[in-house]
Amino acid sequence: MKYPAIFTPADEGGFVVTFRDIPEAITQGDDEAEAFAMAADALLTAMDFYFEDRRPVPAPSAPEDGERLIDLPLSASAKVLLLNEMLTQKVRPADLARLMGIKPQEVNRIIDLGHATKIDTLAGAFKALGRELDIIVR
Repeated sequence: MKYPAIFTPADEGGFVVTFRDIPEAITQGDDEAEAFAMAADALLTAMDFYFEDRRPVPAPSAPEDGERLIDLPLSASAKVLLLNEMLTQKVRPADLARLMGIKPQEVNRIIDLGHATKIDTLAGAFKALGRELDIIVR
C-alpha cells in the first residue's frame, strides 16, 4: 500500500507533508530526506486511529502530479486489509476468534499494529473470513 503524499515547502524551511487519503497523517521535516522519513512514520501512526475507532482505512488513491508515494510497511498493510475485511463482513474480533478456533486475546494481537504477527497467522485469519492472502513479487 503506497499512499500519495504532498510535500509543501514550509515558510520557515523544510517541508510539511500531508496525505489526501489519510488526513490524520500530517508531519514535517527540516529537509526532504527528514520529511520523507517523518511521512512514513506519520502514515503508520495515523493507522492507529482507524484501528482504535474500528473504521475502514481508505485505500490509497492514484498519485497526482507532484505527489510522492509513501509505503505502508507490508505487515501493517496486511493488518489494514484484515481490518477492512472484518468491517466489511461485520465480523468482530470475538467472532474471528471463534472462526479461527483461538482465544479472543490472540485476535486482538493479530489486529494490533504494534504486535509482530506471522504472515501464516494473518493468512489463517483471512482464510477464516473466506478470503485468501496472496503475495506477489514484482
